[in-house]
Amino acid sequence: MSATIIDGKAFAAKVRAQVAEHVARLKEENGITPGLAVVLVGEDPASQVYVRSKGKQTVEVGMNSYEHKLEADTSEADLLALIARLNNDPAVHGILVQLPLPGHLNSDLVINSIDPAKDVDGFHISNVGLLGTGQKSMVPCTPLGCLMMLRDHHGSLSGMNAVVVGRSNIVGKPMAQLLLGDSCTVTIAHSRTKDLGAVCRGADILVAAVGRPEMIPGDWVKPGATVIDVGINRIQHPENPEKTKLVGDVDYASCAEVAGAITPVPGGVGPMTIACLLANTLTACCRANGLAEPEGLTA
Repeated sequence: MSATIIDGKAFAAKVRAQVAEHVARLKEENGITPGLAVVLVGEDPASQVYVRSKGKQTVEVGMNSYEHKLEADTSEADLLALIARLNNDPAVHGILVQLPLPGHLNSDLVINSIDPAKDVDGFHISNVGLLGTGQKSMVPCTPLGCLMMLRDHHGSLSGMNAVVVGRSNIVGKPMAQLLLGDSCTVTIAHSRTKDLGAVCRGADILVAAVGRPEMIPGDWVKPGATVIDVGINRIQHPENPEKTKLVGDVDYASCAEVAGAITPVPGGVGPMTIACLLANTLTACCRANGLAEPEGLTA
């Protein structure tokens, strides 16, 4: 068996096109332009690249992009004051504080200071609670992207056995809640799960989000299962020790021989994260203005 490749790059492009179409309609019919504010504290190189990409894609879909770059030694009071101003700014519909923050800043305090209605990362404790109780919320971008791809591939997910390997607040836990919301039977597993291989082999849908390179081999995959690999790990290149390569949390070569469908790394889940950030900003804008939410771009 050779797995169907779920092309996250192509799917993300389709999502961005949908967002751009909705944004154009909002401007024309309602005179509203969604706005996304991104706050970067410090000069972490990976964060800088990510923020630039977010800003570029925000503008490309017709939204307003507001970037706030703060020094690494910015005080907590100053950061919270900025967030308060953004909370009260009607031109800003989505607020994202780029993580990780410098060590002297309390990430939980900062994230929970964002207006939950503008929390397009879906990390605010109110959004976590709303998602967990099946109510309308802002949904974390990476799990939302995974859900969109699964729905696109399978149609209905009802009754399928889903195993999520990983229990992080950013991916594992919200992913499990979203799958429950689509009527899957869900197991949350992790690195300490007894006989993890046997648990994984029971999955019709296997989501790997454990943060360990190539941890899941092909013989842990049920024949024909759909494998969603959330992991992004940089390892030494096996053929050139002076270079590195990106790999996921599953051993792609062996899993692709068994699975029915699989996301590659890179080019799978990764591109969907920013696409869903844009979708969340659009959703937040529509909700703020009492307008119909964009169909197919929410959980």
